[in-house]
Amino acid sequence: MALTTTMVIGLGLIVYAVLYLTYGRKLEKEVVKADESRDTPAKKFYDGVDFVPADRPVLFGHHFASIAGAAPIVGPVLAMAWGWLLGLAWIWFGNVFLGAVHDYLSLMASIRYDGRSIQWISGKLMSRRTSLLFQVFIYFVLILVVAAFAAVITSIFVKTPQVATASILFIVSAVIVGFLMYRARIGMIPSTAVGLALLVISVWLGFQYPLVLTANQWYGVLFVYIIIAAALPVWILLQPRDYLNAWILWFGLAAGGLAFLIVNREINWPAYTMFSATVVGGKPSPFWPVIPLVIACGSLSGFHSIVASGTTSKQLKSELHGLTIGYGGMLTEGFLSTLVVTSIAAYGMSLLGKAGAKLAKAGIDAAKLSDPTYMGTHYVTAMLKSFGKVGIFAQSYGMGWQDAFGVDMKLGTIFAGLWVSAFALTTLDTTNRLARFTWSEIVAEVVGDESARNMLSNRWVASIVAALIGIGLAATGNWTIIWPAFGGANQMLAAIALMTAGLWVRNVLNVTGIMRYLVLVPALFLWLTVTLAYIWFIVVVNPTAPVLAIVAIELLLAIMLLYEFGMAVRRESEEAVPA
Repeated sequence: MALTTTMVIGLGLIVYAVLYLTYGRKLEKEVVKADESRDTPAKKFYDGVDFVPADRPVLFGHHFASIAGAAPIVGPVLAMAWGWLLGLAWIWFGNVFLGAVHDYLSLMASIRYDGRSIQWISGKLMSRRTSLLFQVFIYFVLILVVAAFAAVITSIFVKTPQVATASILFIVSAVIVGFLMYRARIGMIPSTAVGLALLVISVWLGFQYPLVLTANQWYGVLFVYIIIAAALPVWILLQPRDYLNAWILWFGLAAGGLAFLIVNREINWPAYTMFSATVVGGKPSPFWPVIPLVIACGSLSGFHSIVASGTTSKQLKSELHGLTIGYGGMLTEGFLSTLVVTSIAAYGMSLLGKAGAKLAKAGIDAAKLSDPTYMGTHYVTAMLKSFGKVGIFAQSYGMGWQDAFGVDMKLGTIFAGLWVSAFALTTLDTTNRLARFTWSEIVAEVVGDESARNMLSNRWVASIVAALIGIGLAATGNWTIIWPAFGGANQMLAAIALMTAGLWVRNVLNVTGIMRYLVLVPALFLWLTVTLAYIWFIVVVNPTAPVLAIVAIELLLAIMLLYEFGMAVRRESEEAVPA
């Protein structure tokens, strides 16, 4: 019996639902012991700028929109070079044993430490030196996130200018909704109704008035935008924009999931092509250990720990909301990546066949792509030359809509492109805000002069520094190098954050038995995998000097942080810390 889209999507939904109701609840009740009566940092330190209590659906929207971005789509698109089965296996393995646990524990540890960052917590549990090392490591990760996502957004805006117009209008809509929610105080339901109406209008205007700019012009626009967005109070743009974007994502997930359940199309993409498919930097890339350089956020993501402890923990209204937002958010993102793999596995071969003339100009024979070995060697080039970074997913998604609901494929394709760009933008400006926080923490540690420290940690200065470096890297155009560098940094960050969470569980919460090891062992496995992948990346791919410098520094910092972790494991916490 042939495998179909209905089987894959149905199995994914079952896995995630069962996991949330069993393992997730166990973490909440037996490990973290979440208590609604505890005041969260958003209530204790309310300041109207960063510490602002948010309703659960609003905060879920912000958190999910910030963590999702383009990575759970772009990573699985690239990983199809190894075949659909290996990529899906890594997504589900990462979700179950790493990602959801990492996200929830990072959020709740930050809640118990007054909304402080995961890097601050690592210093508290290990040493002050650890905190500084971790801060520097995270700052480089954030720079690579800005670079990778700016490149993806620019590519979409250039190829689909209708999406560019709608995305800009989304931002205007979010500011209006923020005013209605937090200043006019008309209530969440009326504000939501106005916001959704504005989203529909924005999409319609996008179709009518596409905004055409060059790639360099878009980089300039993004540079200015993320500086402003990172420095504004969260209620003006961040909270309402992410909340509205979450409606797009929920609709996209629901409509896409339903479409692929209904259409029941046979999977015809090779389940397995070859172990060392050509993926990273045009080089044969062994699935293990290279896979975490390619599939990042859809499986697990260290960036999530920065969002959870950087912005989400400052807005959580109740500890009982943490499981839905932290644990549930990761599983929802995993379902998004499952949908990406399923759509391409069902429609990707047909699309590549239709692009035969375009592929022939790149020296690729579309008819031979049905051969697994040929596919593994030529897929990434074929995908980039014919559809761009997300185009093969957008069109596969559109074909699913067309077959299931009878709507024009173009509508589904444009929506999918809008979907990706909307969430890439949310991640981009949230990342620059987090880079601002991290930069200020580093400056506070290393700059002794008070006037210099105040000047360098100014929120506008801190926002400009991160934007300048990140957008500058993106503008070099080395996307196939920048993306795996971002992926590796992101996954190494996850390993270190999971080590920190493991120490919190062991030394502070005093959890014993198997639950302790279900955090620590996966963290060490991930650290080993990414370290080997980084070494391969440096030796085989030999990236350009700026990327090589960042990767080499991060590898050194990761080794030093592993040493600090090992020392902390050998001793119990020496001072009373929050439980």
